[in-house]
Amino acid sequence: MAGQNIGKSTMTKADIVENVYSKIGFSKKEASDLVEMVFDTLKGVLIQGDKVKISGFGNFVVRGKNERIGRNPQTGDQIKISARRVLTFRPSQVLKAMLNGEEYAHLKDDEDDND
Repeated sequence: MAGQNIGKSTMTKADIVENVYSKIGFSKKEASDLVEMVFDTLKGVLIQGDKVKISGFGNFVVRGKNERIGRNPQTGDQIKISARRVLTFRPSQVLKAMLNGEEYAHLKDDEDDND
């Protein structure tokens, strides 16, 4: 998929399906089903609160935030911000290097640094 999205500001799920379709040779329906299955699996794991670790790409981690007092930036009034779970993404060292046009020749599992 590298280079397929040059010049576009956003890659959509339909773009991913199109890439799977054109590169793998599945029918569009099969490519769509495969992409949906992958995303459904990722969502299910994250909803359970587990971490998703994709070597060479990064980690998706769900973490809890406690209830806290915040401030309305327009009025300055204090408001209560409810407890919630948030999803964070930490890119791997490989992905960071690629984004900066660098080589990453580290042979060890790069994701261990982000645990």
